[in-house]
Amino acid sequence: MKDHGLTSIADLIGDMLVYRNLQPLDQRLPALSDVAIQLNIPDHPVPRKTELDYARIMVHLLSYARSLVAGQTRLQRLIYIGDTHMNDGTAFQNLCRMGGWPGIAFIGSETRDPAAVTLNKEGGQPLYLANRWSLLEDFDRHCRKNGQIIDAGTAIILDIDKTVLGARGRNDHVINEARVDAVCRTAATLLGDACDIEAFEASYALLNQVEFHPLTTDNQDYLAYLCLMLATDLFSVTSVVEEIRSGRLTAFGQFLETVQRRSSDLPAQLQELHNDIYRRVLAGDPTPFKTFRCNEYQATVDRMGNPELAEADAATLLAREIVITQEVWEVTRAWQAEGAMAFGLSDKPDEASMPTATLARRGYRPLHKTSTHMIGVREQPDACGPQ
Repeated sequence: MKDHGLTSIADLIGDMLVYRNLQPLDQRLPALSDVAIQLNIPDHPVPRKTELDYARIMVHLLSYARSLVAGQTRLQRLIYIGDTHMNDGTAFQNLCRMGGWPGIAFIGSETRDPAAVTLNKEGGQPLYLANRWSLLEDFDRHCRKNGQIIDAGTAIILDIDKTVLGARGRNDHVINEARVDAVCRTAATLLGDACDIEAFEASYALLNQVEFHPLTTDNQDYLAYLCLMLATDLFSVTSVVEEIRSGRLTAFGQFLETVQRRSSDLPAQLQELHNDIYRRVLAGDPTPFKTFRCNEYQATVDRMGNPELAEADAATLLAREIVITQEVWEVTRAWQAEGAMAFGLSDKPDEASMPTATLARRGYRPLHKTSTHMIGVREQPDACGPQ
């Protein structure tokens, strides 16, 4: 691994990016509310990444973005780079379907196994599944060998989280550490002297498992709130886990209503928090725990481009800093040079991606404009071809 210096996501794609609320950061692009009206779809709640309405909105935004730069040139094909077979693979297939485009996706997740690629042709459009990010070089060759045209009619979709930034299997653990730090910082502030941080971390680690996704829906806001309530005298981890496993507790809303009935027994600070989250959940807000998400933003950015690590080697940076994936950067730059348009998708909430006014005055910048080190390899490892 080599350190290729400091850069930012914005240095690669500018403001051509949407976070979870699907509001384009590039002010030239239409707002979600306008797109929803034009497409005759609801904009509340905001569609999630694997939903067809998300793809319909993105196809509209991508086509609009292409017209800003290339006039009458229409998008004709899609290349997608992501890190999860299920979420990114589904989002990719939906985009191709809604856009009427052929395409191919690279799904990377680094492992200790020998370098390997599987070409999955199920689902309509091919998925190139690789266990090395460095295999993007092979992917580029595969695209060209198999007639994938890369020009002004090509859209390059970049998943941001754990792909461009904090590559899965290589550097994503630092993103996870930032989130846990934010959860614990939030709990310590709200619980004060009553906070047993070790017990809180244990509850968070337990309930963050796939087994409990039916309750939390893998929503970190729900999980953080749940663990906070379990840190009070009203509930115990053991009893809640037993309720989940027995099938008596099956939905987050069910737990929320239980807390609502007992909210008068909560400490004043937690009563206020519960009332705010309760109101936001009923209104359909998928990220109702705003304080936690603001702490997540700061914990994330504080792990990017740390001046104290300016002289650190690549291994240390990978261990302690959230870095940009050089292989993703280089192949995107090469495709951009051939006329392709790159656009970023992030499922991270806006509150975890943008500074508050107070932090902005202290010099904090949006996540995509925050500089950090770019780490990757130049040498191409041996790999077996597509299976």
